[in-house]
Amino acid sequence: MKKNARPVRIMEVCGTHTVTACRSGLRTLLPENLKLLSGPGCPVCVTPSDYINRAIMLSRRTGVIITTFGDLIRVPGSLGTLELEKARSAQIRIVYSALDALELADKQKDKKIVFLGVGFETTAPGIAWAVKMAAEKRILNFSVLGAIKTMPNAMAALLNAGDVGIDGFICPGHVSVVIGTRPYEFICRAHHRPCVIAGFEPYDMALAIEMLLNQIVDGKLEVQNEYSRSVSAEGNPKAKRLIADTFDPVDVEWRGLGVVPKSGLKLKKEFENFDAEVLFPDLDIPAGVDNSGCRCGEVLRGRIVPGECPLYGKECTPATPFGACMVSSEGTCAAYFRYCRQDGITRKELLSQSAQSTQRGVKDDRCGL
Repeated sequence: MKKNARPVRIMEVCGTHTVTACRSGLRTLLPENLKLLSGPGCPVCVTPSDYINRAIMLSRRTGVIITTFGDLIRVPGSLGTLELEKARSAQIRIVYSALDALELADKQKDKKIVFLGVGFETTAPGIAWAVKMAAEKRILNFSVLGAIKTMPNAMAALLNAGDVGIDGFICPGHVSVVIGTRPYEFICRAHHRPCVIAGFEPYDMALAIEMLLNQIVDGKLEVQNEYSRSVSAEGNPKAKRLIADTFDPVDVEWRGLGVVPKSGLKLKKEFENFDAEVLFPDLDIPAGVDNSGCRCGEVLRGRIVPGECPLYGKECTPATPFGACMVSSEGTCAAYFRYCRQDGITRKELLSQSAQSTQRGVKDDRCGL
């Protein structure tokens, strides 16, 4: 790594990268002038409260079965959580894919099966395929309540906001397998920030950080691909074609970022018979209001670390989450709580505490120490 004395702030925008950085103790190994920020890389975390409220209202409809990935049922909205609705006898099923929900719809024709389509570009092809299969097989009791988001424009929104200084991005590996390297090029061209796509081992992230620092020192502004064993320049053409054939890009709201132009995917008009928003237009949805005191939105922007939220580790824990960032296994607050409880203190203090613990014969596994 080339010597660079000025402060540098690098953001990873993938929840799996956040977990890797916390679990491996990578942050504690970085020089004090280098900060690794966590961004909006958890799809459950960036899903706004309005969406949760809509899903809850749908779950209260007679004859409706809600199908969802597991993390989402514990995310709080203004009306509570899907987990509480399930405890009150709402029909809510955990599934592993949209095709599981489609199979349920094919078996239970007397019920309306709504799949909560939350995710990034990685889950979009699977949802698109399920919708196409539903159309081909005329399974008309299947629908999707969409909340699919796309990452590159959200990265631009972070830079446009201007409240967090970001010198470079570690781009998400899973998303990039689908979309390739080219969609990030405008970040370098228009926003003058370097990007490196990284894999998920600690070594991958460390190498990506080194590649970004070398770009910053040399004044380069390009997209580099550390994860070339899985990511190509063009991505996955079949997956991208499936997405383009099924969805249109739309403006959508992100928790913490507000409405980001053309950063969401909505089913095309030809598939509106499978769009839950179209099929259930008369829901009386209260405005989404996040829990008072929860600073999840600022955590998602990299404006604060979890320890700076007054609820973190006190009222808000994985057992009693106040915000989405503490719910998902890829949420920043959940990752910090599990692997890096005191990441807010300095590296020097952590090393000192670890040394003292070792002298006392106590193993300290915080932040990988």
